[in-house]
Amino acid sequence: MAAEKIAFITGGNRGLGFETARQLGQAGVIVILGSRDATKGKAAADTLKSEGIHAESVRFDVTQPADDQAVYDYLDKKYGRLDILVNNAGISRENFLGGNKTSTTSAAILHDTFDTNFFAVIRLTQKLLPLLRKSPAGRIVNLSSILGSTALHATPGSPIYDAKAFAYDASKAALNSFTVHLAHELKDTKVKVNSAHPGWVKTDMGTDAAPMEIPDGAKTAVRLATLPDSGPTGGFFHGNDSLPW
Repeated sequence: MAAEKIAFITGGNRGLGFETARQLGQAGVIVILGSRDATKGKAAADTLKSEGIHAESVRFDVTQPADDQAVYDYLDKKYGRLDILVNNAGISRENFLGGNKTSTTSAAILHDTFDTNFFAVIRLTQKLLPLLRKSPAGRIVNLSSILGSTALHATPGSPIYDAKAFAYDASKAALNSFTVHLAHELKDTKVKVNSAHPGWVKTDMGTDAAPMEIPDGAKTAVRLATLPDSGPTGGFFHGNDSLPW
């Protein structure tokens, strides 16, 4: 019998992260939820356990480098490898519908957004990569956004042409670049790296104005987390569709 897959999901106690954990757990994956609030993380894991899912939680703040090492140590000691990393945690400090305010976006907002959405993802991924290399089918899923598509931002009439939240958009474009570069480095290994656009989803960030429900929003990340050996790497996807960079 094949060993169960092990997944670590950042921001796993709520929203898309929690639903991604649920759907992976329903597929037989052992899911480990990373949560800044240990109490909320445990409660989320207990909820999944009550549904018959093998779920665990660890306190994890993406902005704290020491937490990266703690997660590595936890996974290495308990499982000796990692099969799936879902870099789900992200923030926005801007109003997506507030118009284009690029010229007045502060350095503080840019730094804060990039620290969580970009630098923290790189640091954690680099830390956990030795464990992912030990997997027979390592998968890294970076939760991006269609708002990170520079091509669509530059195309008049595109769905996002007038949706210009500079710090957030730039952070996701940078994250997409990380996906492309890391996938190229790992192209001759068993580790696949892809960016996922979940869609506009009814989360705290997406608000109730969003057209998609959370279960549907999680499907892209789950698909990329469970790709077969023949699956793509270095891509940007929503569902089965490729998005322009």
